Amino acid sequence: MKQQIAIYPGTFDPITFGHVDVVERAAQLFPHVIILVARNTTKLPLFSGEERIAMIREIFRGRKGIEVEGFDGLLVDYARRRHASVLIRGLRAVSDFEYEFQMALTNRKLSSNLETIFLVPREQYTYLNSSIVREIARLGGNISYFVPANVRRRLKHRFARKP
Repeated sequence: MKQQIAIYPGTFDPITFGHVDVVERAAQLFPHVIILVARNTTKLPLFSGEERIAMIREIFRGRKGIEVEGFDGLLVDYARRRHASVLIRGLRAVSDFEYEFQMALTNRKLSSNLETIFLVPREQYTYLNSSIVREIARLGGNISYFVPANVRRRLKHRFARKP
């Protein structure tokens, strides 16, 4: 039987506990999950693609079936090349659904063999996003409830206040 590969794409700038929760849920459903970090984005990321990949690899180090890669290009092309059949998308609130629904239909049109599965994180993470975390960190707030320790260290270093 062919191993089913799922891709969880995103910018992950930075990865949050909500993202980690979605990865954990996906790993229960699929034997191979690729966390795909978008490098070339219209957003101006706080961390480089390489930094984001390194942080995520550190979080999932030693986890069988979870892989982390970077990519810039058309997602369906990457999925085809990796023989992936599923895209994982996290939904926090109804407001996420419209955009994600449009993307799922567009991806299906570009590659009819690619299905999108929406996963909902635990309720304690439904309000959480990377922008909120970056802003709290920039202002010196406590982000320990929102991101893993390695991400906290990098954010603290990035926003270190100069005397």
